[in-house]
Amino acid sequence: MRYLLLLLTFLLPGCDGPALVATAGVNVASLTLVGRTVPDILVSGVTGRDCSVVRLDRGLSYCGPAEAAPGPPPYCTRSIGSIDCWVTRPLTVPMVAGVVQGPVSLTSEQEADRTRRWPGL
Repeated sequence: MRYLLLLLTFLLPGCDGPALVATAGVNVASLTLVGRTVPDILVSGVTGRDCSVVRLDRGLSYCGPAEAAPGPPPYCTRSIGSIDCWVTRPLTVPMVAGVVQGPVSLTSEQEADRTRRWPGL
């Protein structure tokens, strides 16, 4: 119910002729530049998913599926004159040191921050 009232408050200025033309112009410009209308941007921000009328035009659902967690980063090693990257760590003896030694997955705090929605919604 709260979301419906919020949506209706954005539609109220559209009852006026010049405001209706301005709102349509802003939505056309937004759709051209960003690929979403202004209400699509608001719905996407609230739900945390990719929502757009363009998806409906392509025959898909209004909101796309939730973003999947990122996979493990590639394992990169130094080579002669370049850097080689591997999907998994190469099985060499002795073990080749990676170019960057860092975490290979998100911490629980980072994952919670990645999937967090707007506060209070």
